[in-house]
Amino acid sequence: LAIDQGTTSTRAIAFEVAPQAARSAVGEEKGDLRPVAVSQIELAQHFPKSGWVEHDAAEIWTATLQTCREVVRKAGGVARFNAIGITNQRETAVIWDAATGEPLHRAIVWQDRRTADVTARLTAQGNEPRVQTATGLILDPYFSATKFAWLLDAVPGSRERAAKGEVKLGTIDAWLIWKLTGGRVHATDATNASRTSLMDLRTIKWRDDLCDVFDVPREALPDIVPCAGVIGESDPALFGQPLPIAGSAGDQQAALVGHGALKAGDAKITYGTGAFLVANVGAEPVASTRRLLGTLGYQADGPSAYALEGSIFSAGSAIQ
Repeated sequence: LAIDQGTTSTRAIAFEVAPQAARSAVGEEKGDLRPVAVSQIELAQHFPKSGWVEHDAAEIWTATLQTCREVVRKAGGVARFNAIGITNQRETAVIWDAATGEPLHRAIVWQDRRTADVTARLTAQGNEPRVQTATGLILDPYFSATKFAWLLDAVPGSRERAAKGEVKLGTIDAWLIWKLTGGRVHATDATNASRTSLMDLRTIKWRDDLCDVFDVPREALPDIVPCAGVIGESDPALFGQPLPIAGSAGDQQAALVGHGALKAGDAKITYGTGAFLVANVGAEPVASTRRLLGTLGYQADGPSAYALEGSIFSAGSAIQ
């Protein structure tokens, strides 16, 4: 059961291993997957001010649950499913109440520019070389850290509550994992974590010094987990029986893997709301001298793959 939570829609797709007869007929190899059911719901966009873009995280969860249930029904019932995988719009920041599981503010979308003054100030203070060396990322409102800090400041009392573990922060993958597991698991995969400006690209761990720079409490952040491997189980009440959540990756990294760009030198470009060129650079991070983004390609069993990325904010959205 694949969940694809994007900028403009939420989609679920059921994939199955192609039957032997079908594989031989079309030349597919053993283990090839084919889609058997799909459901998609458009996502409302909110623009409260010029340059501000928001989503309703509760709407995202409702649409995720609705599309998943529809796909499970179309595919013949939950007993046919072995696992859940998640891919998501990256960098979009969510804040929620740990006790109720309810969002405390609209999510701030990756396109949002409201924290441009913060990143400009941090740059003027000379922080960019340190941030770029540690994370691969330049200082820009695109990334999640300044969005997290803005949300904590915007919701009264949330900073104090976050320090006590009562308020959670995360990108869309972490939000969906929390909701799918009934609040039992607060986790984000390594590719999404690499887009926050808070994760060390080499150690794949949160850095306390970066949390201090961006004023984000470490206590509110999710655990970082690999892209492949069981993260937790879905609440049995959601689909009739628990399903392991066994894969998670940000949308552009998921596309890198989906296109089979698994060795150094392979690259893909995706045209969606924005356009993203991602090149696999192998087992070690590569520092860009041209303000490309150093990022994590994927983390699975064995070595991680790193990538360089060029991000174009408006592609399909400009045409639309």
